Amino acid sequence: MAEQPTTVLYPVRDLAKTKALFKALLGVEPASDEPYYVSFEAGGRHIGLVPNGHDQGMTGPVLYWPVDDIKSTMQALVDAGAQIQQDIRNVGGSRMVATVTDADGNPVGLMQD
Repeated sequence: MAEQPTTVLYPVRDLAKTKALFKALLGVEPASDEPYYVSFEAGGRHIGLVPNGHDQGMTGPVLYWPVDDIKSTMQALVDAGAQIQQDIRNVGGSRMVATVTDADGNPVGLMQD
């Protein structure tokens, strides 16, 4: 069973403006600040800004659910009717992510460390 979602990623076109918005909203400085990804840690959550995320198929914010076994969880979701939006990929270190969509096209992110 998945835990509560701990990560939400936002696709952004204007990284500087969106970064300023989240700094004002969360009241903290970015935990990481790179041209390819900016993240904030607030309230036990990880908020990430993904430049050009729209070009990667992100249509809006995506919640990522931490799972113990991303392959079997993804297969269980596909068996339950989900469609693969982004197959499992390594995004650095030991972190694996994937995204499926439900019957209405809503994205569901999976994350395994």
